[in-house]
Amino acid sequence: MTELKYLLFLGCAIPYRLPSYEISTRKVLSKLGVELVEMPEFNCCGFPLDPVNHDMMLTLAARNLCLAEQQNLNIMALCNGCFGILNHVNKELKEDKEIKETVNGYLKEIGMEFKGTIKVKHLIHVLAEDVGFEKIKETVQNPLSQLRVVQHSGCHVVRPAKYIGFEDPENPTTLKKLIQVTGAKCLDYMDEPECCGAPIVGVNDKIPLQLAREKLDHIKAVGAQAMITVCPYCHIMYDLNQPRIERIFNEKFGIPVLHYPQLLGLSMGISPEELALKDLRVNAAEIVNICSP
Repeated sequence: MTELKYLLFLGCAIPYRLPSYEISTRKVLSKLGVELVEMPEFNCCGFPLDPVNHDMMLTLAARNLCLAEQQNLNIMALCNGCFGILNHVNKELKEDKEIKETVNGYLKEIGMEFKGTIKVKHLIHVLAEDVGFEKIKETVQNPLSQLRVVQHSGCHVVRPAKYIGFEDPENPTTLKKLIQVTGAKCLDYMDEPECCGAPIVGVNDKIPLQLAREKLDHIKAVGAQAMITVCPYCHIMYDLNQPRIERIFNEKFGIPVLHYPQLLGLSMGISPEELALKDLRVNAAEIVNICSP
């Protein structure tokens, strides 16, 4: 298997709602020598179907894993939800012979078989484990030492610990370390590991907006100038919904929410235009000024 070469799993939300995440990721990974292989045959990860039909979810995820096995390449996902479900199914099918036989029975109808030969990684795992902090640091041309930010890792990249096994879900530090490599200061804040609320939007949109408002309030209290995310759904909750939260609760936050590759790209000297910072809902012009060389 070739080093630093991955099948890129974009999922459903990023191409249609957050192309800025994909654009900035491609820019920074190119600088780091990471090769991305397109896989248009991928289907949905299966996550949205799990509450309705568990076997369907398993089979959809397993089909994606089979496609990666055919290419003999590991998968790199940008979405926490896609990473979470693909990684979960990959490990479950490797460990549970009975479930594997059931799923392979479905896959046989389309000429496929799950063998368990590849791994599933999230972007931050590829950066931290495979690329490495030292190599990333070597690409930083414009240290963001004047910038104070906070992290929001999101849930599915750290939970459940049984399947992720990467770091403490109650005190995740990988994204924080990746932020610190850029020279920016990553501040601690109250209820840092709490969920953004996005998973329950389809059932009740008031509770997640209240959860997002509380987190924005805690971030504002520590004086952060921006929030950094690595999940499209978390990003939508804090960036796209921030003006709505301000209207509903009659409060003003004005906290720009950047995808981590946008922050890293600024430290690499990539222009804000190339990183699609203008696509953010909350104006990031002040951040761009602070980060200007």
